[in-house]
Amino acid sequence: MDKTSYFSSFCIKILMMKNIIYYAFISILLISCNQKEESNYIFFDGFTQGTTYHITYESPDSINYKEEIEHLLAEFDTSLSTYNPESVISKINRNESNRTDYYLQTVLQKSKEVYENTDGAFDITVAPLVNAWGFGFKNKEKMTDEKVDSILQFIGFNQISFNDSIIEKKDPRVMIDMNAIAQGYSVDVVADFLEKKGITNYLVEIGGEVKTKGVNPDQKAWRIGIDKPVENNVIPGADLQAIIQLNNQSLATSGNYRKFYEENGVKYSHTINPKTGYSVNHTLLSATVIAKDCITADAFATAFMVLGLEKSYDLVMSIEGLEAYFIYSDDEGNYLVKSTPAMKEIIEEVK
Repeated sequence: MDKTSYFSSFCIKILMMKNIIYYAFISILLISCNQKEESNYIFFDGFTQGTTYHITYESPDSINYKEEIEHLLAEFDTSLSTYNPESVISKINRNESNRTDYYLQTVLQKSKEVYENTDGAFDITVAPLVNAWGFGFKNKEKMTDEKVDSILQFIGFNQISFNDSIIEKKDPRVMIDMNAIAQGYSVDVVADFLEKKGITNYLVEIGGEVKTKGVNPDQKAWRIGIDKPVENNVIPGADLQAIIQLNNQSLATSGNYRKFYEENGVKYSHTINPKTGYSVNHTLLSATVIAKDCITADAFATAFMVLGLEKSYDLVMSIEGLEAYFIYSDDEGNYLVKSTPAMKEIIEEVK
């Protein structure tokens, strides 16, 4: 996910990109953020999970937790990164181990929950398809209907089972990929660390996923910008669609307009439908989801991009604690929006 952050007294403009599977298109805006002398907000950023992170929090004792947080993120990476050959998930995908850890157990449980709530639209076993289409952690293959059908034989959450320490695969070709949920979970992990330190005002952003609590340095609610889903909008924050006021909530956005390729005149997006085996082709351009925790927001944002506008709207209206903002196109290519009622109260369209 791509995002730009704007700060005032420590005002730096930063570009960032999420990892290989899912991009978000959000910009963090700390608008007119004039840090008060009596406040002591600490800001730092860095790199993790193949992307960047940005953290701001109020620290009465002026303690900078960057070193501890980077150690925490490095530990997280050794569990869930498909790009780390020694990670827990990589060893499971290579059938070298079936042992899990706390991080993997958490995302397995949440993945199962969202899989069931979305009738399989969110499925972590889609990894072989994502890889084959050229959007994963392996090289692209030559795709045919026969190839897709052959891969679909070992796709599906019913292909795995797990308990508190072990995961079992029905077929050794099954692979799991947490890129559609791990980034959001890492935000929750860092936010939990800050809260255990007694911090009550913070913003944590990793690869475009965001969680906030309390107020910003201006003693106001944190504000998050959402980019317009146009293919040439490559600079996050340069062309905003809307601004959302976030209050003790998490936010994630998924979309198809930046991660795609064209082959033989056909456009292929990075969002793969785990039931059909093909990239999605519908009018929904981006889905922004607000939830209590970022792991939930991240997973549902991905699922909504698979489901499309109408199914996603019906689903989000049926789940307590979820809000969503959808950007879609009509037959003439115009950009339109649809959002849940509660979202309308905290969002400002940019003219």
